[in-house]
Amino acid sequence: MEAVSIYRSIEELAEKYGGKVVEWRRAIHRNPELSTQEEKTAALVADTLTGLGLEVRKNVGGHGVVGLLKGKKAGKTVGLRADMDALPMQEETGLPFASAVPGVMHACGHDTHTAMLLGTACVLSELAEELEGSVKFIFQPAEELNPTGGAPGMIEAGVLENPSVDALFALHVWPGFETGTVITRSGALMGASDRLFLTVSGKTSHGSAPHQGIDAIMIAAQVIGGLQTVVSRTVAPLDSAVVSIGTIKGGYRYNVVADKVEMEGTVRTLSPATQERLPGLIQRTAQGYAGALGGEASVEYVRGYPPTLNAPELFRLASETTAASLGEGHFVVLDNPDLGGEDFSFFARERPALMAWLGCRPVGKSPDEMAVLHNTCFDPDEACFPWGMRFMTSCAVDFLRQ
Repeated sequence: MEAVSIYRSIEELAEKYGGKVVEWRRAIHRNPELSTQEEKTAALVADTLTGLGLEVRKNVGGHGVVGLLKGKKAGKTVGLRADMDALPMQEETGLPFASAVPGVMHACGHDTHTAMLLGTACVLSELAEELEGSVKFIFQPAEELNPTGGAPGMIEAGVLENPSVDALFALHVWPGFETGTVITRSGALMGASDRLFLTVSGKTSHGSAPHQGIDAIMIAAQVIGGLQTVVSRTVAPLDSAVVSIGTIKGGYRYNVVADKVEMEGTVRTLSPATQERLPGLIQRTAQGYAGALGGEASVEYVRGYPPTLNAPELFRLASETTAASLGEGHFVVLDNPDLGGEDFSFFARERPALMAWLGCRPVGKSPDEMAVLHNTCFDPDEACFPWGMRFMTSCAVDFLRQ
């Protein structure tokens, strides 16, 4: 089938299955499951893929599900990935299909990713005669489980083998852009996401006699300020890094000088080299400030998700494919990466990979009116689903045709 004809078929099939994708999304949204608990979602996915006649593996790296679709002709294998887990948040959307599980909701769009990939499997199943290779559908658990994530467990369980995956694609709904747009860039798309645990130790005394103690709260304040110089004075201005302290706990009483303060934070970077340097710089800075003021500081640095790096050759393919299949103006090249973390990055370390964002803000709605990701009112536009299915399907077909 000629390229123009297959793109037309993909569009028609995406519309055909659009209603079913909405049904799947709403069912998953109504019954969200936290990381490592995605049992019901995985069962829905496995039953659907089995019904399509795919080879299905269950319990891959946890509740992961993998479906393999073999085309009529032998060739390469492309992987398409979606995540399935929800967040520990109380939904406030007021939707008729809002979460029925107290304190748990799909606030990051993983319900939409799963539903769209199921729809993509339906479309590609009908186009199996045209496929010059195989498609592996990867439904991943525990994406939100930083710093572990769910991708490493699936990789260890052999998800990229038998047959070996040559490249991977993934989508993430993104409320900052209008429905109908696909947004990505070559190279770094999203940042590394590491965890920081820092403890400052001092000596207690009465609040009226601070000279008899070593004030851990005062030291902690100096350490927090000093950590910002790690970024401003040791990271190249054209590179990007963030050190943010998110929690601080210390003290016993209003009139007691505290002897201990515990802090937790996040560190975000784009360059693997910068990610490698920061633990030592943070430790040196924290211990230096604490030691100068008579206290001590201990640092535990936990590596999380690496930067999400898009392969240049897949970026070019996605750009050309989107223009040909979705039309001009639907592909947006992002000027700068985002420092949010994404564990698709583990797959991208193993194989050439590309993640793209899918605009999910209704046309006519301003960015200020749209709830952001990880918000209790997050509600992506369901009209974006056919666009996402068309993008994923077209990229898979075109990659296998190369």
